[in-house]
Amino acid sequence: MKIAFIGTGLMGFPMAKNLLEKNLELNVFNRTIQKAKPLEKFGGKIFDKLSETVKNANIIITMLTDDNAVENVLGNKEFQKNLSNRSVVIDMSSIKPKIAIKYGNLLKEKGINFLDAPVSGGTIGAEQANLAIMVGGNQKVFDQVKHILKYMGNPTLVGPVGSGQVSKLANQVIVGITIGAVAEAITLCEKAGVNCNKFVEALAGGFADGKILQNHGKRMIQKDFAPKGKVSTHLKDMHNILDCAADFKTELPISNLIKKMFESLVNSGHENDDHSALYKEIERINK
Repeated sequence: MKIAFIGTGLMGFPMAKNLLEKNLELNVFNRTIQKAKPLEKFGGKIFDKLSETVKNANIIITMLTDDNAVENVLGNKEFQKNLSNRSVVIDMSSIKPKIAIKYGNLLKEKGINFLDAPVSGGTIGAEQANLAIMVGGNQKVFDQVKHILKYMGNPTLVGPVGSGQVSKLANQVIVGITIGAVAEAITLCEKAGVNCNKFVEALAGGFADGKILQNHGKRMIQKDFAPKGKVSTHLKDMHNILDCAADFKTELPISNLIKKMFESLVNSGHENDDHSALYKEIERINK
């Protein structure tokens, strides 16, 4: 089985590396080729043309930045022309559900199968191959590629094409709001003179415990905002969440507040910080 992997950024690189470590044949493309080059030492074949990357591939995986990046690849005529009949395109980017549906329908007309399969778990989950993978598409197609997805994490089929993206947006609702809650909790403890590390330790096993408290909370305490998941990326997700909610005539007031906080961070030059930098926004408000 030949796999084409497109997009080797913060998430895509470790995901592709995990596939190579399973001795899979992998063609790799990234717009900035230098970011893909290190995969050569793990057996990856690096290409500088999309058309050559996907030629004769059974499975094409895309892990791209946003809607525009996905449209530039999936909408590329040379990309489409070189897809093999009955191959499977798996878009693991986080995009608007309607974009996933658009390309699911377009590729179906060309005899190409499509799954939208966004992920959650950040760079740590990507490195450890334990990403949550939310998949939209046909059951038979999912069953055909499930073993490949398992090399990167834990895939679950949640519904037809587009459902994966809706599930990822719902995931980001929980993540964004919870980061905000943890930021407020850490700030309150700091203001009151509580030992924040002991606070996090004390909550272990309780209802408020979880990965975001343990990981993002500790980043806030240590003031370490090196990006694992960027502020700019989460702002994109918050916009997509509210656009999706509007499509279903649904109000999400807390998500709207979190979106505005991420916007403030971007406007103040923190777009490349880790999304745990919501702590900085709480700090700014308190000044």
